[in-house]
Amino acid sequence: INQCLKQFFFTAELISVEPKAVGEDLVITKEQIESALGGNSPEAIIIRTLPNSESKKHLNYSNTNPPYLEEAAAIFIKEKGIQHLLVDLPSVDKEHDEGKLLAHKAFWNVKDVNQVNQDARFNCTITEMIYVNEEIKDGSYLLNLQFASFENDASPSKPILYKIEK
Repeated sequence: INQCLKQFFFTAELISVEPKAVGEDLVITKEQIESALGGNSPEAIIIRTLPNSESKKHLNYSNTNPPYLEEAAAIFIKEKGIQHLLVDLPSVDKEHDEGKLLAHKAFWNVKDVNQVNQDARFNCTITEMIYVNEEIKDGSYLLNLQFASFENDASPSKPILYKIEK
């Protein structure tokens, strides 16, 4: 990440979405994201799931089958040219998916994690486990995406939103 991300300020859209029940899962769909974006094409998208209780800050998500993004949603985000995906979930993928990582692979345009393709989106990031307070309204922001300068493929990050005044 230290070698791939050289810019730290991005246009961002904050959207709130209530995951849909699909069988025993709760899923964020392409249609929900497309509708919430309303035609906007920001550099970053911040997805706040509803309901949005403060318990998200300290929940133990292990073995709870938390909500996740369907693969089509991740593909849509990639095709919109969105480079940074921030979610308040423990993962964009299903907790037990047999290592498929469909949303991660779709977003980064990676076909096989063991042999990365030339058109993989190395300049893009996924930030999981964020929390967006209720007082912060859906809409357009400037995102300052700060991260620890590790020589690694992952890093702790500190996203900061600035409201865009019109």
